[in-house]
Amino acid sequence: MKKEIQNLVDKGEMLPLMEEFYTIQGEGYHKGTAAYFIRIGGCDVGCHWCDVKESWNAEIHPPTETQKIVDNAKKYSNTIVVTGGEPLMWDMTALTAKLKAEGLQTHIETSGAYKLTGIWDWICLSPKKLKLPTQEVCEKADELKVIIYNKDDFRFAEEQASKVNKNCILYLQPEWSKREKAVPAIVDYVMANPKWKISLQTHKYLNIP
Repeated sequence: MKKEIQNLVDKGEMLPLMEEFYTIQGEGYHKGTAAYFIRIGGCDVGCHWCDVKESWNAEIHPPTETQKIVDNAKKYSNTIVVTGGEPLMWDMTALTAKLKAEGLQTHIETSGAYKLTGIWDWICLSPKKLKLPTQEVCEKADELKVIIYNKDDFRFAEEQASKVNKNCILYLQPEWSKREKAVPAIVDYVMANPKWKISLQTHKYLNIP
């Protein structure tokens, strides 16, 4: 990568854009809401069940000017969801400042493993065992979404719930490939522990992106 482009990426003035699309938010608190998704490339958390492994290598996703990303986003929706990959590997300050200048709502979906940058109206924290979230993200998270792949994930969920603020909404979400076994276990767990709610990947049931 040319030095001048690398400098812009380091500042967050350009970001490795994997894809951007307008769809319905399928998960968590805002499910069912029309939203414009900005998927940023790059992730080193490495979940073996990740359904967007093509996002991991930032080098295959072209550095794109943040202003261009914002200009595209504002055509579609007032709600903008920044996801990845792991978007906090990059400085989100410039992107979110420009989105807010357009009067847009900024949401992020993150593992929380990196320093929190940017201005966010909603933070969805989805922590992973391989790289735990920072205290700052835990304290500021609006929702905690823990993916349930096996029984140990319930223990991990409780561990993470103890770290977030008291107003954070708690979700358990079945990993898609294990949903037939995971859903009954999650239903039983939530009924026994009603501080939790169930999140489903409704966009997959709707067959939309």
